[in-house]
Amino acid sequence: MPGRLLRGLWQRWSRYKYRFVPWIALNLSHNPRTLRYVPEESKDKVISDEDVLETLLEVFQALFLNDLNKQSDILTLLPQSVKSKYQDLLALQHHRVNLLENRHQLQNIFKPEEILYKTLGFSVARATSSLISAGRGVFVTKGLVPKGAVVSMYPGTVYQKYEPIFFQSIGNPFIFRCLDGTLIDGNDKGISKVVYRSCSGRDRLGPLKMSDATWLTSEIHNPLAIGQYVNNCSNDRAANVCYQEFEVPAVFPIELKQYLPNIAYSYDTQSPLRCVVLVALRDIKQGEELFSNYYTIVS
Repeated sequence: MPGRLLRGLWQRWSRYKYRFVPWIALNLSHNPRTLRYVPEESKDKVISDEDVLETLLEVFQALFLNDLNKQSDILTLLPQSVKSKYQDLLALQHHRVNLLENRHQLQNIFKPEEILYKTLGFSVARATSSLISAGRGVFVTKGLVPKGAVVSMYPGTVYQKYEPIFFQSIGNPFIFRCLDGTLIDGNDKGISKVVYRSCSGRDRLGPLKMSDATWLTSEIHNPLAIGQYVNNCSNDRAANVCYQEFEVPAVFPIELKQYLPNIAYSYDTQSPLRCVVLVALRDIKQGEELFSNYYTIVS
């Protein structure tokens, strides 16, 4: 029994140590390839914000259209200028309803990962990591991820530097620190899960969801929202993706916010919603696991 307990503790430490600041500080010189150097906070961009926005809008709109039959309540609340974009597509969707013998087939014409593949040419999913004692990781399950593509998103509650996160941080290996000190809690269990659900419900406007809480479940609506499970690289496994911060613009379509896997902890915050995407540093083939740099040094 003590041996099993010790093994369990060792496995947890093996997964957590890459996020434990004292351990990182003592091992920097031994793991040079696990570091990512950024010249300035403002230059932490592999691709432009415009490219990130274009990708997210493309994927989210494809998800929206795939489930258009269920979105009718939302469409009735939108301005006519927005509604008109979808009216023709909605008419086509109703035509398809009449052609189907079994109406239940409409509930999800394609699975989210299939929509991702049809839209960007690849799909990603969680699976047991190829690293020993690393738990789960993220793999390219189909297609090819081209260099510079947004391959995943880091979901979670967004905390400003002055906001309370002490209890959520205890034993939590999924807290991501942005360059300016903003924190994103990507834990899908425990108090972190409760806080996210609470904030997500708080910001909802009737049928209009301001965020996606399905990443906390097994039925993920946004197939990109699994970035918190990307494992740290090593000297043997070089990073093939990197983190990039992204501010959601005020003009982001309100009907597509239901797919954003982030929510602000404070309701009255005036700053744009912070998101973090993972961008491919090279072409990544089907079957490869994604590896990132947990520790970023700003020169």
